[in-house]
Amino acid sequence: MSTAPDRLKIHVDPLPYEDRLEPRDPLQVELAVIHCTELPDLATARGYGERVLYPDSGTGNCGHFYIDRDGSVHRWVAVDRMAHHVRGHNPRSVGIELVNTGRYPHWLDSRHQAMDEAYPEVQIDALVALLRQLQADLPGLRRVAGHEDLDTATVAATDDPARQVPRKRDPGPLFPWSKVLAAVDLQRIPL
Repeated sequence: MSTAPDRLKIHVDPLPYEDRLEPRDPLQVELAVIHCTELPDLATARGYGERVLYPDSGTGNCGHFYIDRDGSVHRWVAVDRMAHHVRGHNPRSVGIELVNTGRYPHWLDSRHQAMDEAYPEVQIDALVALLRQLQADLPGLRRVAGHEDLDTATVAATDDPARQVPRKRDPGPLFPWSKVLAAVDLQRIPL
């Protein structure tokens, strides 16, 4: 991505396995998926992103873009590569991760399902700027969804296997959907 003065400054730091991710035509991207990292900071998210979870391809779970709490935007996977960020929607979507603790470190404990860290205004402003830039760069981009909108599965709670908890809850109840949708020309996938 260009960092010309009229464009958003994006720090490009490819994941070590970026070139092993499946190539794709960026013109086929039609969905932006908003996530939160559910980790304490960007450095921890990077460590998780670098983990190889799929030995056959030598790749792992990752988003394309990461936005830190200070509003800085980082690209770890180019949009012409398919990142592993949401089940069933990776080929035609771009994944955007917002640094936020979410349910960390007890993701699937039924007693710790609250997501109470607010998203800083500067982080949301950077997200809006990124979505606008992606719309300009990717003419097929028309829709947006939260990870929780697309991955609605439940799993056994780690503290009590008889209880079910959502597998994914991000970006969560404090994400300002109304502000974001008012600022971009994208249609949210219905819940």
